Amino acid sequence: MKKEEANENNETIKKVEKKADKKKLKKEKKKEQKRLKKEKRKKSKAWKIFKIILILLLIALIIFAGIFAYRFVKNGGGLQGFLATAMGHDENTLKDLDKIYFLLVGISGYEEDYKLADTIMLCSYDPKVQKASILSIPRDTYVGKNKKKASASYKINAVYRNGENIDGMIEAIEDITDIQIDNYLIVDTDALVQIVDAIGGVEFNVPIDMKYDDVTQDLHIDLKAGYQKLNGEQAEWLVRFRHNNDGSTYPTEYGDNDIGRMRTQREFITATLQQTLKPENLVHLTKVAEIAFNNITTNMTFQTIKDYIPYAVSFSTENLQTNTLPGTPELANGVWIYTVDKKETAKVVEELFADEEIPEEVDGQNTINTNTISGNTSENTNENKKELKIEVLNGTGKSSNLTKVTQILKQNGYNVVKTGNTNSTTKTQIINRTNQSSKTTKELKEILEVGTTSEKSNNSNVDYTIILGKDYE
Repeated sequence: MKKEEANENNETIKKVEKKADKKKLKKEKKKEQKRLKKEKRKKSKAWKIFKIILILLLIALIIFAGIFAYRFVKNGGGLQGFLATAMGHDENTLKDLDKIYFLLVGISGYEEDYKLADTIMLCSYDPKVQKASILSIPRDTYVGKNKKKASASYKINAVYRNGENIDGMIEAIEDITDIQIDNYLIVDTDALVQIVDAIGGVEFNVPIDMKYDDVTQDLHIDLKAGYQKLNGEQAEWLVRFRHNNDGSTYPTEYGDNDIGRMRTQREFITATLQQTLKPENLVHLTKVAEIAFNNITTNMTFQTIKDYIPYAVSFSTENLQTNTLPGTPELANGVWIYTVDKKETAKVVEELFADEEIPEEVDGQNTINTNTISGNTSENTNENKKELKIEVLNGTGKSSNLTKVTQILKQNGYNVVKTGNTNSTTKTQIINRTNQSSKTTKELKEILEVGTTSEKSNNSNVDYTIILGKDYE
C-alpha cells in the first residue's frame, strides 16, 4: 500500500515538475520572441536609416556628376575637359591664363657635377589660341661687348656655368630678344632618354648618317639615315650629334653644324610631343611626369604647372612654330662665335612670339566668316577679300619669303591676320578652311604661282592657311 502511495506521489511530483517546465519553457519562448521582435525592429530601423543615407548619397552623387558634367562640357570636353574639371578649373580659368614664356635648357655631360648647356630654347605657349613657339639659341652665341677680345667665356652656354648662373643666361637672352622671361626649365639629357623609353620609342626620320666617337665622354653615336623608331639611348645620340668622325656634318641646305643640330633637336622634340600625346600613350603620362619631376629643375610653381597642364595635353603640334636665332658663325680673336643679326632677330621674334587676337565668341562659339550670303558664295570683290582671314606660315627657311608673300597678298586686297614659321616643307600648300569658293582658292594659287590646294577643318580660326614650301622661289 505504501509502495503504491509512493508511486502516486512520484507521478504527481513528475506532473507538477513537467507542468512547471512547460510554464518555464513557455515563458522563455515568449521572452525569446520578444527579443527577436525587438532585434527585428532595430534591424528594420537601421535598414531604413541606411536606405535614407544611401538615397542621400545617390542624390549627392547625381548632383556632383551633374556639376562635373556641366563643367566638363564648359571646360572643352575630352581629356582637356576631364583634367581641367578634376583640377578644379571652370570656364573662366582659361580666360584668366596668360601666354607663358620660358627658357628651356638641356644639359648633358659625363660628370655628375659638371654638365654643359647643350640645348638652349626660348619657348612660348598660349593656351587661349593653342599656339606654341620655339626659338633655338646657338650655344656659341656671343654675348660679350667687344669681339676683338672674344673668348669662350662670353658664349651663351658658358654664361650658364653648370646651373650656377641661370639668371645671367636669361638676362642675356632677354637683351637679345627683348622678351621678358619669367620661367625656366633645366632638363638633364637623362630625362629625354627615360621619356622616350617610357613611351616605347619615337618614330623619326634621321636626316643623315651619324658616326661619332668621344672616348672621354664614353659617347659613341652610330645612326643610319632614314625613318626609324629610336629608343632612349639613340634619341640622346641624335640630339647631341654635331659632326662625324671625319669632320662631315649636316648639308648646307639642311643647316650645317649647330644650325642643323638645332633643327634636328626641334623636329625631334616635335615628334616626341606628337607621340607622347597619342591616346594610346596617355596611360604613360604618370610615368612621364615622374621622370620629369626627377630630372627637371624649374622655378615654376606647382600651381602654375597645374593650371596649364589640362590645355597643354590637347595641344596639336601643327600649331607649333619654330626657328633659329638669326646670325653668322665667325672666327673672332681665335675663337669661333655666333654673332647675332639684330635686325633679322627682331623680325623672327615678331613672327614667332607676337600676340594673336582671340576670336570673338557668340554663344560660346568662335565666329567664323564663311563669306556666304543666303547659301550662295559671294564674288571676290576687294571688300570681300578684306573680310577673309589669311594665315601664312613659312616653311622655306627664309624669312624674306614670308615678308614678300605677305606684302603681295595685301597688295591684292587680302587680309593677312597671322604669320609665322613652321617646319621645313617642300611643297607650298593652300588650305581652304571655311568652304570658300574655288574661285578664291584659284586666285590665291595664281598670285603665288605655286601650291597644291586642299580643304581641312578650321582649327586655326582663319579662312585660309598658306604654308610656303621650298618650291616658292
